[in-house]
Amino acid sequence: MVDRQGRRGLVFEPAPNGTTERYKARVAAVGRTLPPTRLTTDELMASTRRRTKIDLGRYTGVRERRVVDGDANSHTMAIDSAREALARGEVAADELEVVIGCGVTKSRGFSATEWAIEPPVASEVARTIGATNAMTFDIGNACAGMLTGAFILSNWIRLGRIRRGMVVSGEHLTPSARNAAKHVRNLLSREVASLTVGDAGAAMILERAEDDDAPGILYGLTTVAKHSRLCIGQLTPNDPGPRMFTRPVALHNAAMKNMPIVYQQSLEALGVPLEGIHHVIPHQTSKSAIKTGIRHITNHLDQKLHSHAVVTLDRFGNTASTSHTVALIDELESGRIHAGERVVLLALASGLVVGGMFFTADERLVNSYPDRGTGEHALNGAPAAAATTNGNGNGNGHAAIDAATLQTMSTAR
Repeated sequence: MVDRQGRRGLVFEPAPNGTTERYKARVAAVGRTLPPTRLTTDELMASTRRRTKIDLGRYTGVRERRVVDGDANSHTMAIDSAREALARGEVAADELEVVIGCGVTKSRGFSATEWAIEPPVASEVARTIGATNAMTFDIGNACAGMLTGAFILSNWIRLGRIRRGMVVSGEHLTPSARNAAKHVRNLLSREVASLTVGDAGAAMILERAEDDDAPGILYGLTTVAKHSRLCIGQLTPNDPGPRMFTRPVALHNAAMKNMPIVYQQSLEALGVPLEGIHHVIPHQTSKSAIKTGIRHITNHLDQKLHSHAVVTLDRFGNTASTSHTVALIDELESGRIHAGERVVLLALASGLVVGGMFFTADERLVNSYPDRGTGEHALNGAPAAAATTNGNGNGNGHAAIDAATLQTMSTAR
């Protein structure tokens, strides 16, 4: 993006007085929580009150999603994810100087009164895991929340203000899917996107790189605020949990217009071509949206991807701010990411927030998954390979979708 003064619209904080950054930040560890209960798309659509005849699995690529049950909620998933990240990174909780809660949801249960902003997720996570030395606060930036929190941590590390911090989120989204099932009438319903969501927790630890020559982390984020009303979440008096309303066609068009420009500027700032990014991990909205977005980027740059874009929504759905970390861990567990390879977590969130987090996986991050090659979360589940798409094929065997459906179903949280 370029404003009227010709300045680029990427959010990237410079060092004081134009000097170079003092330090480099690295991704030290990641953790995630996937509830054990699975809800298939067929089961969810069978619960709709009206005969919608929507083949949601075919239109979106979402076959199932994880659903919290029992006493689990946003806070417990965030806490479990934080503990896993600490264990993977061999980091002591009292070494964390900052903990930032970054989720869309902050639920402690299913009733509307339990969907609150207090206590902050960050403070409860820090207290529970023993991060007694950490400053804590929550932020909100829709599905770009964790990337925004990581951007804040990275800049503080670069400027020498902290050595290590954590961003964490627990997304309890499926009440909005159950609410949508009561209200949707057809494919054009403004709540169809809610039927694609799933529950998950995620945490990411950033720390100061020990090697001065280590590649740093680049963030290219921008907000096109005039589109902020295209996706709205809110509580309603007669439904448990939130409802989400989108204008999918307008949202899709706005995203496709702005994403290639932001991505191009990010690559120019990074100094590498598109093929220099080894793993593209988009926000997991719908299969069609990811395919269309990748195609717009490759056409705009007149370049090809190094490899397929990662798609995990077939198993987990859209898990909002946690979706990038959930997919990143899938790639690490499967052994598809190797040390020295560049990764981008590609943001597309209501707001409209567009951009990405570019980093290089190092030996320590890769080796924090000694159970590599075992597929879907070796700590909690059975093996499963991630679906992929390069924007031209249909990825992991899903049916092709016509252009009209692409326009309708390409939604972003």
